Amino acid sequence: MSRSFLTGQLRNFEDLPEDDYRRQSPRFQGENFQRNLDLVTRVQDLAEEKGCTPAQLAIAWVLAQGTDIVPIPGTKRRKYLEQNLAALNVRLSAEDLRRIDEVAPHSAVAAQRYAEAGMGMVNR
Repeated sequence: MSRSFLTGQLRNFEDLPEDDYRRQSPRFQGENFQRNLDLVTRVQDLAEEKGCTPAQLAIAWVLAQGTDIVPIPGTKRRKYLEQNLAALNVRLSAEDLRRIDEVAPHSAVAAQRYAEAGMGMVNR
């Protein structure tokens, strides 16, 4: 979920191993790291209010965007798969969706997803 930002486990850039690919990601570099971490903190606060994890909140939000939109979370562990599936039980009201959009608007993420060379490979 957001390259581990939404898990809450990543708090410092220095915690990334030297060979970690995220060290090359614009969203993890310089002041972008802290700006995105601040955004995650706001999302975590909303998730706590809803009694779910930030990842579950994110999946529930995607599900609320329409029947033609499907979240595709990836995971390596069964426990996270089960947590992701539990997002189906998270009910978001119109007020919840408004608050999420207020706290985490589309423009809130600092920096591009990939470095410039990578962006050219995703039909940008």
